[in-house]
Formats: sequence, structure tokens, C-alpha cells
Amino acid sequence: MGEAKIGIGVRVLNRYQVPNYTFPERAANALRAMAEYYRWRQTPPMQVSVFDVDRDRVRALFERVKAEGRLSIGDAEARQVMEAYGIPVPQSRLASTAEEAVRLAKEIGFPVVLKVASPDILHKTDIGGIELDIRTPAEVRDAFEQLTYRARRYMPEAELWGCQVQKVVHGGKKVVLSMNRDPQFGPLVMFGLDGIYVQVLKDLSFRIAPFSREEARTMLSEIRAISLLRGVRGEPPADLGAIEDVLVGLSQLVTDFPEIVEMDINPLIVFEEGRGAMSVDMRLVLS
Repeated sequence: MGEAKIGIGVRVLNRYQVPNYTFPERAANALRAMAEYYRWRQTPPMQVSVFDVDRDRVRALFERVKAEGRLSIGDAEARQVMEAYGIPVPQSRLASTAEEAVRLAKEIGFPVVLKVASPDILHKTDIGGIELDIRTPAEVRDAFEQLTYRARRYMPEAELWGCQVQKVVHGGKKVVLSMNRDPQFGPLVMFGLDGIYVQVLKDLSFRIAPFSREEARTMLSEIRAISLLRGVRGEPPADLGAIEDVLVGLSQLVTDFPEIVEMDINPLIVFEEGRGAMSVDMRLVLS
């Protein structure tokens, strides 16, 4: 520091390529960058774990979907992919008629959720295609008729399979996982809390697959709302290990199948620590 009075000295330092800084803050930042670079160089290479999964089941599903001239896979079919890669899903069955929906609801156990099932309707909430907390056979019949009516009204060209009858999942916190395949970087996996945290606050973290469990753990800590998952004001912490399991499973899935160009798990419901997580709604898009 000293401006013009040290000009000659600065020129000498520059001539001999000796680092010098106008202000001490810039020197401190340079030292910090050097320290961070040193720590990064000392970090062992990332070890990506490979799990025992059922690739043949997923491959057969993708081949069948493509043979039918489709590229989109909704929740009714995507749950097979989740099961093949060890990602928990709630008990669910497909009903083609209202009476079949009633029978399946009794077998699964009330309360249940009904979702319109169609390979052409991926965003069911846009057409009112979901009915929650159904508790009686009469409500199942009414919900089935209402959902199929809405589907035919708002998307008359869509192929309609009926309704998916799914067990209600109680409690937990909702998070979102998704993947988009970037043309330069490849499969980019996103994680964040559901609701305004993703949609408004953009509180997200990203990684390029494949990645390790350690990287999955770092993804969780990078969002600003992580304290909500760790437990605040007496709330028990969420099962962060279960989220890591789903993240590394998703990482392996999109690495094993490059034809997956988009994928959403929205929401993934995370229970208290030690109780796991459940993927409630999923969708995929193939190339």
C-alpha cells in the first residue's frame, strides 16, 4: 500500500513475476484460493459405488414403450423403474373400472389416493387428475368417475388406462429430485425441498452423474433449507441417509441408461431418521 510512492517497487516485483497486491484483502483471497486448491489436490479420487440392480427389467420396459411409439413414461409405469433400482414406492395397483378400483382399495387398505393413469398425461395435477385421502368404497367410485371424466374432457386424444389406486403415505417431509441430460455436461441431477423452496426460492443443488455417496451427502448440505431436514424446534431429524440412497440410485440409473433425457421424483417423502423414504410420484422421458 502507498500508491505512487511504491510504484518503482511494484515494477521490480512484476519484472521478476513476484505476486503483489494493491490491498491486503486481495492477498488474503489469493492465499485462501491456494489453500482450497491444496485441499482439493489432497482429496482422494471419487469412488462411485455400483449397486445390484435389475437392469433387464428396466431395459424391457423401455423397449416396450419405444415399440409402442412413445417416449414418455408416467407414474404407473415409472414405479417399475424405481423398484428395479431399489427406490421405495408405496403399494399401488392399476384399475381399469370403478368396481376394480373399489376392490383394489379394499385390498390395499383405506385411505387411498386415486391418480388418473395415462401414458399421455404426465402432469396429472394440471387437469385435476389426483384425488387424495379417499376413505370409503363410495368415494372410490366417485373419484374414479370424476378423474376419468376430467381426463377425457381436457385431453380427449389421450389414451386412458383407468386410475392408479395407491396407499396414502402419512407424515414426512417432501423433497424433489430430478435429472436433465445436458448436451455438454451429461446427466445433471438436482435436489431441493418441495414447494416454494424449489419453485420460488430456487434453493437447489446440482451434480453431474455418476457421483459417490459422499457427493450426495454434500448435495444435501448445500441447500439453504437443510436445517429443516436436520430438525428444528424440537422436530426430529429426517432420514438423510435414505435421501442419499435415492440420489446414488438415481445417479446409477441415468448413467446406465443414456436414453433417459428427463426424470422427476416429485415428491420423495422422507420420514424420521431410521424410517427411510418413499417415492410417491415419478415420470421419465426417453430420447
